[in-house]
Amino acid sequence: MTRCAQPGCTGTIEEGYCDLCGNAAAPPPVPATAAPSAPSSGAFSGPVATQPVGSRPVSGPVSSGRSRAGVLATVADLPSIPYRDPATAVMADPEVPEDKRYCANPACAEPVGRSRDGRPGLTDGFCPHCRTQFSFTPKLDKGDLVAGQYRVLGCLAHGGLGWIYLASDENLDGRWVVLKGLLNTMDPEAIAAAEAERKFLTTLDHPNIVKIHNFQRSAGHGYIVMEYVGGQSLHELRRQGTLSLREALMYGREILHAFAYMHENQKVYCDLKPANVIRVGKRLKLIDMGAVQPFGSPVGSSWGTVGYHAPELDMMPSSVNTDLYTVARTLAVLAIPGWSPAKGGVASPLPVDCGHPSFTRLLHKAAAANPAARFQSAEEMEEQLVGVLREVSALEDGVPYPALSTLFGPERRAVGTALAQSDEEVFGPLDPAAVARALPVPLVDPADPAAGSLAGLIGRDGQELIDQLAAMPQTPETKLMRVRLLAESGAAETPVALNELDRELPGDWRVTWYRGVLALATGQADQAVQQFDACLSALPGETAPKLALAFALESAGKPAASWYELVWRTDRSYVSAAFGLARSGRMGVLDEVPATSVHRVAAQVALAASVVRRPDLNAVKPAELVGAVERVSNQADLDPRRRDLLVAEVLGAALTWLENNPPPKDVRLADAPFTETGLRRRLESLFRRLALAADSRVERHALIDRANAVRPRTWL
Repeated sequence: MTRCAQPGCTGTIEEGYCDLCGNAAAPPPVPATAAPSAPSSGAFSGPVATQPVGSRPVSGPVSSGRSRAGVLATVADLPSIPYRDPATAVMADPEVPEDKRYCANPACAEPVGRSRDGRPGLTDGFCPHCRTQFSFTPKLDKGDLVAGQYRVLGCLAHGGLGWIYLASDENLDGRWVVLKGLLNTMDPEAIAAAEAERKFLTTLDHPNIVKIHNFQRSAGHGYIVMEYVGGQSLHELRRQGTLSLREALMYGREILHAFAYMHENQKVYCDLKPANVIRVGKRLKLIDMGAVQPFGSPVGSSWGTVGYHAPELDMMPSSVNTDLYTVARTLAVLAIPGWSPAKGGVASPLPVDCGHPSFTRLLHKAAAANPAARFQSAEEMEEQLVGVLREVSALEDGVPYPALSTLFGPERRAVGTALAQSDEEVFGPLDPAAVARALPVPLVDPADPAAGSLAGLIGRDGQELIDQLAAMPQTPETKLMRVRLLAESGAAETPVALNELDRELPGDWRVTWYRGVLALATGQADQAVQQFDACLSALPGETAPKLALAFALESAGKPAASWYELVWRTDRSYVSAAFGLARSGRMGVLDEVPATSVHRVAAQVALAASVVRRPDLNAVKPAELVGAVERVSNQADLDPRRRDLLVAEVLGAALTWLENNPPPKDVRLADAPFTETGLRRRLESLFRRLALAADSRVERHALIDRANAVRPRTWL
């Protein structure tokens, strides 16, 4: 028993953490690659939501995350974990610690085999409370031969079901294997569990799951024979310091691959925790399969570890989403500094902020109190986890990690890119209605009967599309498309249509998404924030809800830059995010708009305009004015008339600058000397050229008047 080293704490160390205060056994060193810090507080509009408005889970069609496989680094790209020599892993004095000895009778579970009155606790005996026999003595000694094949070297560890021994397979040139026996051989339920484990696991074949070779009996005792995995558990790695978030997510992805395979084979793992996952070389494996159960096992027949297992297991059987609950808790232990899954024998709640906004929402969804609000498949959780991993990797590497979404189409058009009509500001206010019509659209479920027809549906305007939809079979997807068209136009009938869909598709995240679209289209920005926040909590790895939430926050007058930043750093195809950052004052980000983008010209024009549309023109440097003209002049795709107007705006700002500053020496602006006379003559010529190409007499006269007003004063 090890006392906690924290000052004033009287707890003991359990599984590497204090059972009272929750702190690690020793203060963890700062890892070489710490998890990325969370964006500014603007990323959160309130507490992290795990369910949408109405306290009902947001769900909907999902697809496998396997389409993203290979996009990011995997565990194989991490530094290799050295192979552990089996001989060095054997316990010198195998003994079950007294504080881990409990009665095997589930109805009792009282401590047994404890010291009393100075006498050491018994390793064999009867429970003083219910008289159930117990035995914590290893049944195999060094040198024993099991089934005429497996030579025992010693004990490796003790687990929930029995002693674990190291042995060599004498029939296969001394290959190292692990023998797992019963901890309490007098417990018929434990024997039955081991028999069941054998039947389950000998059929499993997955690179992330320990391989079960055989099942043998010796001297009346049963032993499972499995491969020896000689590496370090995630528990051991975690005790060396908090893992980087990127690394933890890589582990989570591998675990979910194993879980998807097990769930496909109608089995649940039940007892995931860092100690049950081993890294060896460049591989990751689940070990200790003793808690594995088939789907539909009776309530109370599964077991887990306090702080990891789902709270409803006392009343409900283990299931896919109870497994995914343990994944969330395991990831939290690995990546959140100072967090313990349990304190004083009671599970600890997840922190409100888990270090990264998308990671926070991923954990809160997977570990939601309501099982229906969690991910419903390992593939669904993996897809969202990979989206979070893309974000974390992009922030860490400083390069984007784009990927096509399987749930959303691309951004239809960039909004908020046009210059303001006033020369006092670069951009005008964001138009929420325009945003509603530009947001990515949820993709059609390919399993819908009308999916093929919808893919070829073409109409000239919204009403024509609505009329065409009315003539088609009424399926969920045709109804959702109709709701989208109504929501984007802000039609008065949209709320009724949404409520009807809500009853037909309870919990579908797309209904919540279109409520947010409607709120934007009708100018209810605060309501849009609420709806898109709920969508993001349901789909924490998706980019589209983050962009939508940023738009809604900006429309509501709330900080949105951190969400725009997260979107832009991850995927440069969402150009609206770059302009959103520019509207927040981060103009320099517009230089990152790719040269191949159709919005490159708008970005360069905005950068040029930002030089002269400042409150204090005196702070502008001549080189910035020269650079602004060069930006505009270098845009070959820019309309000549618009180019001349922008250059004229820069020249006019330069004249204003000269009112309070001396002319810079040997500087030319727009091919004119940077003097009052030189700039006036150049500006006059631009206005007269614009007048020649004017569309109307009124415009021509106005431009000629401007040319006359700016021309240098002369005697002629």
